[in-house]
Amino acid sequence: MLTAARLGAAALAGALLAGVAAAPALADPSPGASASGSPSGSASGSASGSPSASSGVPAGLYGKGDPQYDGVWRQSLALMALHQEKVEPADAAVQWLLGQQCEDGGWPSYRAEGAACTAAAEDSNATAMAIQALTALGGHQQPVTRGIDWLRAQQTVDGTWAYNPGTPGDANSTALVVNALLAAGLDPGATAAAGGQSAYQGLASFQLGCWAAAEQRGGFVYQPVPGGPAAPNTLASAQALLASAGGHLPVTTADRKDAAPKALACPTGVTGDGPVAHADSAEADAAWLTGRLAAGGQRLLLDTPGAAAAADFNSTAWAVLGLVAAGHAAEAASAADWLAGNGYAWAAQGRSGTDPAATATLVLTARAAKLDPYNFGGANLVQLLADSGPEPKAGPVGGDPQATRAPGSAITEPDENSGFSAGWLIGVGLLVGIGAGILLSLNRRRQNQPAAEAAPSADDASDERPEQDR
Repeated sequence: MLTAARLGAAALAGALLAGVAAAPALADPSPGASASGSPSGSASGSASGSPSASSGVPAGLYGKGDPQYDGVWRQSLALMALHQEKVEPADAAVQWLLGQQCEDGGWPSYRAEGAACTAAAEDSNATAMAIQALTALGGHQQPVTRGIDWLRAQQTVDGTWAYNPGTPGDANSTALVVNALLAAGLDPGATAAAGGQSAYQGLASFQLGCWAAAEQRGGFVYQPVPGGPAAPNTLASAQALLASAGGHLPVTTADRKDAAPKALACPTGVTGDGPVAHADSAEADAAWLTGRLAAGGQRLLLDTPGAAAAADFNSTAWAVLGLVAAGHAAEAASAADWLAGNGYAWAAQGRSGTDPAATATLVLTARAAKLDPYNFGGANLVQLLADSGPEPKAGPVGGDPQATRAPGSAITEPDENSGFSAGWLIGVGLLVGIGAGILLSLNRRRQNQPAAEAAPSADDASDERPEQDR
């Protein structure tokens, strides 16, 4: 049933479109301008983001941006997301990722074709994400095993991992490695360097416990600051939640908990100085993140020192993934809906067009939250992602218009969308707008008819200016 709000939205959209239809064209869009700033539910509505040989980006890679810092990361996310949607990627895309692996088993962020591997350039984040992607694809056990062996060789005695070998460990890198270990079927609690702490113990070293201020407890710091104040980091906390909850990418259905996340229990007057127990870690982190989401309007905010407060799409998406894995889908629902309503520009309108890492992250987030990535706030994320790389062997399977338009949220209230999607409202607006535009055009034609029937003057006949300038 149409509500007054939906009728009003449709009418407003129609009025705006009518105005656009009636207004004269002032100028052609510049080549660098986006043809449309609105989400499209099909590939035909946007330019393809497929890399070309002339772009300087390898033909098998997703995205057209410089891959120097995120080539392996974005490729792994794209392959995982497409595979989850039953899209069979091109052989060139998989081979590109396999070809990036070094002889010792690690992956760098990116290396140009023919370039030798440099041990110092290999990174734990790229390696952990590649392992998760190849494990999801299946049939690549040898490179996965070599990658796991490399990761285990980089673990420090305190149980943590650094981004690059030889630097201090951090929460984000340690969490991502825990994800990879879990994806490969290994127990992070039993993974430790000789005489050192386990991976879970290493991750716990970054979590704020009862010794911290009440509003900070449960969150994770990126790295401890010796002698300095400890403050939770949103991305570190979001990525650590998936790891502490025992999850990895892609996130599948988890046991749902009816109760809200449990904040860290600290008896009055007792301030412990030990790490948070692994059994309490995920709940405490989920409670802290839920509080930050509520304070930020159901999205996390950037906490970069000196930067203005702005929405952090990446952290918000990871928070949704972690909350779902921890069994708190209800607490993830509003943040997932916020991403659906606001994430298109982050995914599709980057400096180089479609950002495959962002798009793939949203696809994975949508599925985890039981939303439809073929109609995520009106955007067909799967097609957008597929178009950003080599043509897949088997295309997106969500071609049924009825299937791709379904709002399909199982963790929000059943009647929240009342059976109508954003695409439906846009369609109604288009019909109203087209109708209004036709009526305006016919009315102007009637008004100009007498002038058109009059004999042209000599001045008019000799006017050689272009028609649009007369």
